[in-house]
Amino acid sequence: MPSLKEIKTRIQSVNSTRKITSAMKMVASSKLHHAQVMIENMLPYETMIEKILKTFLASEADASSVLTQERPVKRVALVVYSSNSSLCGGFNANVIKMMQQVAAEYESLGKENIVIYPIGRKVAEKAAKLGFIIGGEYNDLAEKPNAKQCIDLARELGQQFVHRKIDRVELIYHHFKSAGSQILTRKTFLPIDLTDELTRDHERDLKSTVTTKDAQEYLRKRDEERGEHRGSLDAKPLNSNFIVEPDMPTVLGALIPKMAHLMLYTALLDSIASEHAARMVAMQTATDNADELLRGLNLQYNKSRQQAITNELLDIVGGSVNN
Repeated sequence: MPSLKEIKTRIQSVNSTRKITSAMKMVASSKLHHAQVMIENMLPYETMIEKILKTFLASEADASSVLTQERPVKRVALVVYSSNSSLCGGFNANVIKMMQQVAAEYESLGKENIVIYPIGRKVAEKAAKLGFIIGGEYNDLAEKPNAKQCIDLARELGQQFVHRKIDRVELIYHHFKSAGSQILTRKTFLPIDLTDELTRDHERDLKSTVTTKDAQEYLRKRDEERGEHRGSLDAKPLNSNFIVEPDMPTVLGALIPKMAHLMLYTALLDSIASEHAARMVAMQTATDNADELLRGLNLQYNKSRQQAITNELLDIVGGSVNN
């Protein structure tokens, strides 16, 4: 059985740790509040512009962009979001695990054709250790979100995609759902996936006025069966309420880069909010465990102290009897 001094020293150590975890929990809670306000203000705008643009691209047969064209994947880029520090539960471990799973899917391309753009020190260190090509250093973004840096990164990825240096770009990050729930997300960044979220959110029914890429394909096949051989660009859109000014290339040239910038920036805000939420929950759990440990140590200390007093009394009584 440990001595009273050893138990008391351990109690003091656990108390010191509890003060640290409790303070970190309050700091994470404060940071989460600010990050949650930022993501709640940005997410509706990004979601709406993404849905509008994807619906427009899927509805208008004449609307096309090089950023929407799929091609055989020979070189892939992964933009992976993590944190710079630890003590946030399985936040970083889950991101790194998914990065490795995605990289394993593209294993046939070879490591030299898989480029990692790490946002956060933890994933940057792991990617370098695994021998992947690192696309740049973006550790500062994990601490202080910067829209300009996201714009520069989106522009760089877009240019590499247009010049066929990269054939596919994917995002890996945590989507902030609530303080207790962060969803690990894998999302295609380039080429722009017109079926993503559209078919899920706008199922075709008799009352719907939203068209999709599948609906356009259906119209073409139906016309062919009826003998109305239209060209691929002459498919009649279901949505006829789009007015494009000044012209289609100008509108797409402005909207598509803007959507790309917003996707990267929103994913960054999502990841930061998720990190603070994960850290807050982890520190709260650590504080609760420290409280439980303190209760057990205090009970053990009191029992040992009472046992020591009892032994002293027995020695006194035994000495009196002998005398």
